[in-house]
Amino acid sequence: MKKNLKQLATWLKIEHQLFQETVVTGISIDTRTIQTGDLFIPFRGEAVNGHRYVAQAFEKGAAASLWMKDEPNPPANYPLIFIDDPEVALQEMAIAYRNEHQATFIGITGSNGKTSSKDILASALTPYFKVQKTIGNFNNQLGLPITILQLDEDTEISVLEMGMSGFGEIDYLTKLARPHYAIITNIGEAHMQDLGSRAGIAQAKFEIVQGLEPGGILFFDGDEQLLQQLVAKNESLQTQSFGFTMEQDLIASNIHTSESGSHFHVEGLIAGDFFISVLGEHQVKNTLSAMLVSKALGLSDEQICQALKQVTLTDMRMQLMTVGDKLFINDAYNAAPTSVHAAIHFIQQTAIRDEKWLVLGDMLELGQDEQRYHEEIAEVIDPGKTTYVCLFGPRMKWLYEKLQTVFDEKHLLYTEDDYAVIIEKIKQHATEQSLLLVKGSRGMQLEKIITGVSEIQ
Repeated sequence: MKKNLKQLATWLKIEHQLFQETVVTGISIDTRTIQTGDLFIPFRGEAVNGHRYVAQAFEKGAAASLWMKDEPNPPANYPLIFIDDPEVALQEMAIAYRNEHQATFIGITGSNGKTSSKDILASALTPYFKVQKTIGNFNNQLGLPITILQLDEDTEISVLEMGMSGFGEIDYLTKLARPHYAIITNIGEAHMQDLGSRAGIAQAKFEIVQGLEPGGILFFDGDEQLLQQLVAKNESLQTQSFGFTMEQDLIASNIHTSESGSHFHVEGLIAGDFFISVLGEHQVKNTLSAMLVSKALGLSDEQICQALKQVTLTDMRMQLMTVGDKLFINDAYNAAPTSVHAAIHFIQQTAIRDEKWLVLGDMLELGQDEQRYHEEIAEVIDPGKTTYVCLFGPRMKWLYEKLQTVFDEKHLLYTEDDYAVIIEKIKQHATEQSLLLVKGSRGMQLEKIITGVSEIQ
């Protein structure tokens, strides 16, 4: 974005704006990350009042700032835009900028795999287009407008991640972004406590179609029956499905992995053998959605094949990390039953290394059925293919109790909150033959275990 204050005032329907020619080139809500030329947006909450940091924002290079009309003592001689509500102003500016921007917008939602799908798609398109994507977790009612306002004016493709915790949130985000293409990665169990059932989760995710531009296409996990049912009820909706079963528009099969990544074959709207430098069948499925969008944007099968070889993911998504002679799969960014089962299935099937470790942390936000979801992980763990299991967090005690009948004390470890216990276990028993999966919800911060092992090498 590159706009002067006169243009921003027009977007916000503000008259008599001072410093009209002051130009802003970005948006910030945090003085710690502010960039030269940013418009600073101060929010006022119970604990923190961002207006106290406006002067600091200018010292760090802000070009201008919003200021709430009922906030006293605005600083003199600074380029300020006076507004009633900073959140509303942020959203109004994002809507206005989206309305005039010529990029193709792609929205991504789903219970798991949003960030991985975003990263894969952006990587696949970057050799052929100017692409910008959601950075970090800027995927909610504040983050999405900021992401849109950060778009360069010559950006050709905008890949937008959309997160939610309840009904109506995706509906709001998609109507703000108005995507030309939308992806639903899958339906899992995250946010069960707010949405009540997997059917409720599917309905909430499906809200993304409400903002689709005319002629837009929904790409969805066709192996998910709940999505099949919702698509069937929307006969006028243009869709393309992806998955592992023969009914889909794009089908992946013959998946095998090495330390360098995943090889797989596809049939349907795209055909051939492909490779991504990412581990896991679930990541192959995420790749299928990126392939279909790339095809819809006019790329050839060969162009898609070459671009996928360069794919990189945000850290802590099935990320291979070597620490001394030990090999970790760092999948510690988040966890829900669907993704945990997929990761366990992968590590038990892969031939990368012979000795398999599961280092698992609590899965959060699962609602009243959280005990059952933790206990059901036991059904996925094969003692014949898993050597050590280390469990972390109060909820993992349920799984620990289930596994006590199939693992002895040497090979099963539980701790409620002590990273050091697991670090020491790995230090003593993991070898050059060990492959260690580390996975838990973000709040468990299981990456600290990998860091701890690294520090003792």
